[in-house]
Amino acid sequence: MHKKAMVVGGGIAGIQAALDLAEMGVETFLVERSSSIGGRMAQLDKTFPTNDCAMCILSPKLVEAGSHPYIKIISNAELLSVEGEAPEFRAKVLKHPRYVDEELCNGCGVCTEKCPAKIDDAYNEGTCKTRSIHIPFPQAVPAVPLIDVPSCIYFRKGKCRVCERFCGTKAIDFEQQPEEIDLDVGAIILAAGAEKFDARLKGELGYGTFPNVVNSLQFERLMAASGPNEGHLVRPSDRKTPKKIGFVQCVGSRDTKMGNHHCSSICCMQTTKVALVAIEHMPEVETTVFFMDIRAYGKAFDRFVNRAKYEGGTRFLRGRISAVETDPNNDDIVVQYNTEAGETREEVFDLLVLSVGLLPSPAGQEAARRMGLELGSCGFVVSDPTNRVVTPRDGIFVCGSIAFPKDIPESVIEASGAASAAGAVLGALPQAEIKVELPPERDVRGEPPRVGAFICRCGINIAGTVDVPAVVEASAQMDRVVHAQEFMFSCSQDALKQMREVIDEHGLNRVVVAACTPRTHEPLFQKNLREAGLNPYLFEFVNIREQCAWVHQKQKALATTKATDLVRMAVSKAIKLEPMQRMKLPVDHTALVVGGGISGMVAALDLADQGYDVHLVEKEEYLGGNARHVRYLLDGGDPQELLGGYEQRCADHPHVRVHLGTNLEKVDGFVGNFVSTLVDRTGASEQVKHGVVLVATGGTPRMPDLYRLGEDDRVMPQLEFENELKLTGHRPQSRIARAKSIVMIQCVDSRNDAHPYCSRVCCRTAVKNALQALKLNPDLQISILYRDIRTFGLNELHYAEARRKGIKFIRFEEEKGPVALLDGDRLAVDLFDEITGHTMRFHPDLLVTSTGIGPNADNRRLSQMLKVPLDADGFFLEAHVKLRPVDFATDGVFVAGLAHYPKDIPEATAQARAAAGRAATVLSKDLLEAEGKVSYVREEICNGCGRCVPVCAYSAIDLDLERAVAIVNEALCKGCGTCAATCLPAAIDLKGFKDDHILSVLAAV
Repeated sequence: MHKKAMVVGGGIAGIQAALDLAEMGVETFLVERSSSIGGRMAQLDKTFPTNDCAMCILSPKLVEAGSHPYIKIISNAELLSVEGEAPEFRAKVLKHPRYVDEELCNGCGVCTEKCPAKIDDAYNEGTCKTRSIHIPFPQAVPAVPLIDVPSCIYFRKGKCRVCERFCGTKAIDFEQQPEEIDLDVGAIILAAGAEKFDARLKGELGYGTFPNVVNSLQFERLMAASGPNEGHLVRPSDRKTPKKIGFVQCVGSRDTKMGNHHCSSICCMQTTKVALVAIEHMPEVETTVFFMDIRAYGKAFDRFVNRAKYEGGTRFLRGRISAVETDPNNDDIVVQYNTEAGETREEVFDLLVLSVGLLPSPAGQEAARRMGLELGSCGFVVSDPTNRVVTPRDGIFVCGSIAFPKDIPESVIEASGAASAAGAVLGALPQAEIKVELPPERDVRGEPPRVGAFICRCGINIAGTVDVPAVVEASAQMDRVVHAQEFMFSCSQDALKQMREVIDEHGLNRVVVAACTPRTHEPLFQKNLREAGLNPYLFEFVNIREQCAWVHQKQKALATTKATDLVRMAVSKAIKLEPMQRMKLPVDHTALVVGGGISGMVAALDLADQGYDVHLVEKEEYLGGNARHVRYLLDGGDPQELLGGYEQRCADHPHVRVHLGTNLEKVDGFVGNFVSTLVDRTGASEQVKHGVVLVATGGTPRMPDLYRLGEDDRVMPQLEFENELKLTGHRPQSRIARAKSIVMIQCVDSRNDAHPYCSRVCCRTAVKNALQALKLNPDLQISILYRDIRTFGLNELHYAEARRKGIKFIRFEEEKGPVALLDGDRLAVDLFDEITGHTMRFHPDLLVTSTGIGPNADNRRLSQMLKVPLDADGFFLEAHVKLRPVDFATDGVFVAGLAHYPKDIPEATAQARAAAGRAATVLSKDLLEAEGKVSYVREEICNGCGRCVPVCAYSAIDLDLERAVAIVNEALCKGCGTCAATCLPAAIDLKGFKDDHILSVLAAV
């Protein structure tokens, strides 16, 4: 058997896992119980913290998964059983009939138009209707309709079959039967996701009773550009625009009465996002958020919340809803709530949005049972607490919200990590050989330019501002344009297919697409051109979403004129485009991992287990990094035992070479072909060749001189306190054992002007150490002073345990924070109590500060060496916050652990495996294709001045002194054009951006 895997669940986690496996050469079966892949992300309008269009990000992934030769999508299906052991599993899958032949259907949509039966639209959360036979959403993959049996007139009454009569391809098949499919696979990934809490179970909040009370996903769809109102927010009762919107947090989460003890992790940020989007739609709207804690624990999350507060004007009220009523005269919502100070107040809203939590998916739970996996106390699948993607059953892995609720980047990280783990199981098996048949590339040289212009509506993302039909009409009149057409969503599978058909029908040899950002979509359209038989570089992209629709929302006529001008410029350039070829580059199947902490070791071992040689470089004389100072895990595990195991495995593994006391001094080369210089403690240097680089250089605990830290030995940071806890177990007379009271202060030097981010781990560390201290000294009085307790996910259970055991949690506002002082010889802490309005004084025996985590001091040097960016806080900046959270924009370089952002050991481990998984998609190949848009030198003009050499940020240009000409290394060149702009004799041109290209664009405008 060759390398085969099965992924159960077609949400974003399942899609990413399948794509990574496929890129490793693993034949992958993607099993999804719905009629199409995409999961919950397909329903979202925007994504936090960037407010990017969710579908614009997701759609290329859907198309890629649907067209990848190594991925077989089995939709409308469920897992029945799994037998055997890794790497020889036998899985049985039941594919339910959709009553439409997937091979015959062309997705034309006529059946949906003709169907007389209407049902609630599940994709739009019941906010509108759809037909009994329908495709769930325009960009769905597979783009094949499904018949809803309970509502179908034929299945209910034995008559109708209108869809069958109008289907031109005879794809409707009412005789279709369930089909059992046997799959032989070597590894399995469960990515079945979670489901939203049913707000009807919280009847006191009025959901299902009052029309203007909606849940958060319904609100998302009501505002979505692709939603029932095309982005125009109106309330359900009277379709009036709401002027005042209330949001209620933790509906179905952190709710012991409902039996939901966990935090759903995403709700605070999701509400912040939709509040900001509502304000963008309606600048005068008032938004109020009722919350317990704002859990903005991720990268750039606190900045996003502050943007909602201070730029958007969203009011955040810490309080609990006690009653919800409606005004019968106008259906307004009357909310009664209790403030933190115990006051009862009443307020009227036009619309009330319940931020519903996430619960385990029943279908996912059943799939887990059929795999022989265990469910935890909250109903989520149990996995290894220190290695989240690993389950107790060898060869079966887990990722995404089936294990516990998490955001998109965390799900994507775990998906890549699970793919890496699966790759290690499959390592000894041969790769699948699946040939991709592409039509021969047409030679268009000598043909007169025939341009096709395709203009995307993108729901109302573009069409809400730009008059798309007017742009299409104008485009059709442009020189050399022989076909102009609009698409609702040009990135959908159906639109791409139509585009290929039009290219063939009209003999197009140039294509212009006016849509959203080339950052996510240009490769998709270039690939489509190649599948249509054209060179992928005979394509020009116009961004009329960001550059027209979004920035000129209040100037629709001018936005339309600008969009038309941009298309005219693109057509003028497209006429002069020429085919380009991509260089084939060999791949060195070795990895370089920089940093020997937990992340570095895990990444190295994952790649080594897949059969790749790894150089693990650590500047210290020992492995372990920051994890050497962690004595306990929140679940009670021993991190030092874990660390020792990894160290030993690295030392013993035949594919891992450890370089201790060694620095990375220089990196040359490019993806697949790097050459790095390592310098050890003696000053000896060594050059190593490798195909990828993984950055896992860790972070630095900050030690600010606050709260008398460094002045008084009774004041210590959490790491020092944790070390004393460990020693206390062996020294019964230690000061912790003798102490009567301890105060902990959270957010020390975090979430302030100097460091405006949450250090993520501090709340969990405080809870962990407080619980451990109570074990050692049960009479200890512990008070934790905090701004927001951020024990997201299943960590909420430990927070609840701490409260049950008498640990006191006392909140403070940033501007009224604690003050540490001496009261005679006694240590004292003063704190203004928000509830009583008075200042409290504590006399702790020990004061413990939860100090933040900062970036590694060496990050800037390393970033310049690797040509990768840092964010505003000094951490490494990933290529895309949602869908490429471990990649850099520089090909072949990946990031994991504290180098990326503060995180705990399980999170760092998951990201390390993800980085290894992404790296394996490169190392598994023998050849890579370099970018075609690169600089080239016209040697007959070049005078060898060398001005271009120092300005190249990628070291892609050398000077041939003998011939006195510059030479471009096309494998290193990123096509930035700096050299061309610097060249005085104009001897350097950039392919795809030649002088005549630019001049034609200027002439057009």
